[in-house]
Amino acid sequence: MKKYKIKTLILFVLAISAGALVSCDNDLLETVPNDRLSVDVFWKTENDAKLAVNALYLDLDSTNIVTWDALTEIAHTNQNFDVQAYIELGAYDATSSKLYNEWRRAYRGIRAASYFLENVDKVTSTNTALINQLKGEAKTLRAYQYIKLAGFFGDVPLVTTSITIEEGRTLTRTPVSQIWDFIDKELTDAAALLPTTYPASEKGRVTQGAALGLAARANLFAGRYQKAADAADKVIKSGVYGLYDSYEKLFSYAAENNREVLLDRQFIKDNYRINVFYLLGPYSQKNSQSSYVPTKALVDLYETSDGKKITDAGSGYSPATPYLNRDSRLKYSVFLDGDILPSGIAFKPQPTSGTADAVGSTYIASTTGFNIKKYILNEDFADPTNSGINFILLRYAEVLLTYAEAKIELGQIDASVLSAINMVRNGRSDVKQPSVTATSQTDLREIVRRERTVELAFEGQHLFDIRRWKTAEKVMPGPVYGITYKDATGALVTIQVVAVNKVFDAARHYLWPIPQKERDLNPSLTQNTGW
Repeated sequence: MKKYKIKTLILFVLAISAGALVSCDNDLLETVPNDRLSVDVFWKTENDAKLAVNALYLDLDSTNIVTWDALTEIAHTNQNFDVQAYIELGAYDATSSKLYNEWRRAYRGIRAASYFLENVDKVTSTNTALINQLKGEAKTLRAYQYIKLAGFFGDVPLVTTSITIEEGRTLTRTPVSQIWDFIDKELTDAAALLPTTYPASEKGRVTQGAALGLAARANLFAGRYQKAADAADKVIKSGVYGLYDSYEKLFSYAAENNREVLLDRQFIKDNYRINVFYLLGPYSQKNSQSSYVPTKALVDLYETSDGKKITDAGSGYSPATPYLNRDSRLKYSVFLDGDILPSGIAFKPQPTSGTADAVGSTYIASTTGFNIKKYILNEDFADPTNSGINFILLRYAEVLLTYAEAKIELGQIDASVLSAINMVRNGRSDVKQPSVTATSQTDLREIVRRERTVELAFEGQHLFDIRRWKTAEKVMPGPVYGITYKDATGALVTIQVVAVNKVFDAARHYLWPIPQKERDLNPSLTQNTGW
């Protein structure tokens, strides 16, 4: 699907303009405008329908999912003047542009999908399977947006048509239980319309597995564990998906479109680029921005290579050599002291190192001394703003962990639960954590939660996880810590980020406030508790 991205974008802009065409004067000649597509000439062919559904993929998330993790304990918004930094500090309200932009982007995607579904049947086609497939894609992409909205805001307006501005001024919030009902039905219906796979020329389109995987995610978020387990089980038993053999290479060009990926947003250098390297890379890499950085809280969660927590007796962990004999996913996810960077130099974040990456050397260098490694690729060093890497939004490892967690919460602990967890822990050639054998619900709950956190770090799931686990008020508040290093005297010192104290108020922070701009336009929208 990549090669069509630019044409898709242009046609999307043209197509959504079509609905605004009106006749201002009946005496004027009726001509076909040359700056937009009219509904009188669009929605005629199968290709029109395909181009229109292609445009819906533009509303999928990309690097913004990393920002969600930076609103938790596992990462940090590096520049304190970023609007998002105020959310970490608890110093935000309904006027926050971050909240408004997430709301706006989601509803933009919902409107575009609804507009497509309202019009696609105008296309003259005998290929019912194709039209149904395109409807399935649109339904899935619309449900994807509602999953985020429900997770962020709780009750939100349920809109399934491309309403007018005036209609939008009278919307009310739909109870979140009904939003979850809609999402589940939408994805169930979509799965029945979608193929299991596509030919190589159509890679990137929504599959049946993507719809089912999102259904598993949504039902897990909603606490509907049997539905979550059942949807995940269908993906597992489909035989279509599996783990990519190398975690280290999973987020590389070589691994694009591999069988672990259920849903991604596709990019291409030069034509439809993504600036992920520039956004997340260490400052020494052509002034990349270190915008969101890992924390000690995350790094400490990775087990030792023999499967012990670093706090366990006999783990062998030493603060003097903190990265020795650790779960290999740590070094594949986070730039650590001594790692070779894409430019060929070593990563040296210690304040005494004298390098561009030294903590405190500039406000852009990582304030924790850690940088995100996922998606920071050697191929993009020459032009950090011009990456073409596909951005993964749902993968098979998440499905396995969703299946395991749902079964654990149901008390349905059997061999399949351990198998799913252990596949993530040691089912790749470069990740070989010992298999877990615990059978108690309490022990397995702790294990699967840790696995989700480290396996899916910087992939946008942890904010939703700590909200639904109701652990945010325990793990979030407090200072942000970073690397431990030896100072000039040889003493071990742990970095504490200056003037940052994360805040999470359980009385109101489990949901974001409804954006004030929306309530100004529509007084019928009520506000969440505490805001």
